[in-house]
Amino acid sequence: MKIDFHIHVKLSKKTNFDIDHFNSILDEAVANGLDAITLTEHFNTHRFEDVYGTLDRMFPCNNHYYDRDGFKIFTGMEVDVAEGGHILVSGPKDKLLEIRAILEDHTSPDRFIGLERLFELCEPRGMMVIGGHPFRESNHLYHVDRELLKRFDAFDLNGKDLHEIGIQENIAKVLTLGEELGVPVVAGSDAHQMFQVGCVHNTFVGNFETIADLKAAIRAGAYKRVLSPSLHLQVRAANLVKKLLKKKTEVV
Repeated sequence: MKIDFHIHVKLSKKTNFDIDHFNSILDEAVANGLDAITLTEHFNTHRFEDVYGTLDRMFPCNNHYYDRDGFKIFTGMEVDVAEGGHILVSGPKDKLLEIRAILEDHTSPDRFIGLERLFELCEPRGMMVIGGHPFRESNHLYHVDRELLKRFDAFDLNGKDLHEIGIQENIAKVLTLGEELGVPVVAGSDAHQMFQVGCVHNTFVGNFETIADLKAAIRAGAYKRVLSPSLHLQVRAANLVKKLLKKKTEVV
């Protein structure tokens, strides 16, 4: 199975959800040989409920993933925490939406939930919790108490950061942090539109039906991270197109 653990379904937080835009992302994922993605739209995006509401009408779902003609869309979201980081939460859809409902009062920067409290919501519900782009200066995680960092199921080797920080420098930082804390590292493109899809992904032997199974395989180290040779070009192109499209589509 080839999977990207960090995919957005909208161009930005301020845009409406557009199923045609999302389908273009899925088409590109298939063209790049992926078998699955984890949907990690921002939990405080404009009209979050439209995302899962639309997908419920469009695709069959077994509470673990939506099935688009054999392509798996595992359910998740990206959560801002009070410490400043971004956290990728994924798992059974019903449990995910329970957590999202609890977070309804924590969607503004002055009310973001603390990381420890987020773990308390996620762990008993069997969610996978990934520390997003831990060295991104605008919302990093490396400064957080190490006992909290050890609770992550993985850290995110992020496509955008690999481009902006530098491939070797970012890999060294994230892998070192993971090794020091005993936390695996997985790859996520952080794509908001089609051009960035496939710049990084993960390859597992065999097929998986649940996030719990994927989490166990990650913990066992039974996967490989893959970086595209065209990563820099893909991210540059995505940034340019995103900037142009946002001017036309953002909700005021």
